[in-house]
Amino acid sequence: MSERPVFEMTFTAAPEHIDELGHVNNAVWVRWIQDIAVAHWRSVAAPEHDEAYFWVVVRHEIDYLRAAREGDTVTARTWVGEAPKGARFDRIVEFTGADGKPCVRARTFWAIIDRASGRPIRVPAEVVAPFVTAE
Repeated sequence: MSERPVFEMTFTAAPEHIDELGHVNNAVWVRWIQDIAVAHWRSVAAPEHDEAYFWVVVRHEIDYLRAAREGDTVTARTWVGEAPKGARFDRIVEFTGADGKPCVRARTFWAIIDRASGRPIRVPAEVVAPFVTAE
């Protein structure tokens, strides 16, 4: 695979993110995966693409490696995977702690939906282009 541009943001674990074990709840990690994916899309996608399409998750593969606790800040990095297959395009997300060690790794498969028809479509090449080449 060629190098893909990486998008980065940080998240800080607040009291509402913590489960009964004192860790960031798994559902919170999933929400953060979606939050960074949407932020990446909106930062790179052409306005006309953002207006014409939206993405839905069809599959998550998540490895929970280390806990994050209240007050911890994690750095999330995301990039797209290999070439899309039909309507599906995968995205990789990695969260690291302040020490640089991974906490969570995920691969999420998204499907593109045409807003006008409400149906999945083949991912257009012009939608893919800004996510696979550095500016």
